[in-house]
Amino acid sequence: MAIDRSFSERNRAATERIRRLGNLDDTALLTRVGEDWTVAVVLAHLAFWDRKILIMLDRTEQDGKLYAPAIDVIVNDLALPLWAAIPPHEAVRLALEAAETLDRRLEEYPERWLERVYVNNPRWVERYQHRNAHLDEAEAALKGLQDPRSPKSL
Repeated sequence: MAIDRSFSERNRAATERIRRLGNLDDTALLTRVGEDWTVAVVLAHLAFWDRKILIMLDRTEQDGKLYAPAIDVIVNDLALPLWAAIPPHEAVRLALEAAETLDRRLEEYPERWLERVYVNNPRWVERYQHRNAHLDEAEAALKGLQDPRSPKSL
């Protein structure tokens, strides 16, 4: 099974969305996204999960078999206070660094392992899906910040 390599373009486009958020000031990066998250927390979350995929890719290639550790979604709740403590522009840096590194790694990843990873979970290769879902939420919250009638405005 050959993997459609167009995922690389979509991953990089999502990474560029992260880069654009780096132009925001701290006030904007601290805009609420839902009840407990901020734009900066969204970015720290993305950095965490992209780094998880990087480790999984490295271990898969190193061990010669698919390494797919079960990480429960409760990790988000456990990590929330840590992500919230990260200064906003550091969250941008971490998210961008993880996304760029993972984009390059996936583009260079050996085809035989990429296929196994993809079959196990396509979202581990198509990182844009995870990134874009959260970036959509963050950008929607930021649009609310710009509307003085919005209850989310500062």
